Amino acid sequence: MSPLHPNLADELCARMAEDQRIRTLPEVERPPEYLAQWRAIDAENTTALSRIVDEHGWPGFALVGKEGATAAWLLAQHADADPAFQRRALSLLAAAVDAGDADPAHWALLTDRCRVSEGRPQVYGSQYVRDADGQWRMHPVEEPEHLDARRAAVGLEPQAENEARIQAMYDE
Repeated sequence: MSPLHPNLADELCARMAEDQRIRTLPEVERPPEYLAQWRAIDAENTTALSRIVDEHGWPGFALVGKEGATAAWLLAQHADADPAFQRRALSLLAAAVDAGDADPAHWALLTDRCRVSEGRPQVYGSQYVRDADGQWRMHPVEEPEHLDARRAAVGLEPQAENEARIQAMYDE
């Protein structure tokens, strides 16, 4: 099925590409203003996604296709400087998931992001922080004994696989 708004999908995907470009820039290539550029890209993307949401509602599969919907989620995930918008996006994404118009895993990941930013334990174990020794550690999680069951319910891999993937990504 083609998205109803291919131009909107293209905009979201271009924004996602820029988001990922700045985040994956090798350390040796980062200019002195790197963090300022990163923050500016996130701010521009948050403003654009907010405008899109105001005009069209949540950009789900029907509106922008799978890739566009993934891009919308990622921009919301990285809207940390605007927690009120991030919370709004989470609510809209939840409704889209209920309607079969968005990926439940995206909702789970944004749920964790919002909870961690609020200082609450996460639910799905997706958010990590680098500790004083330089190791990546999972933020506290609610009822860890049920973590893999919750992850499976939204289509996420078991936590041990997730953690191994994260460690490998940062060991490169």
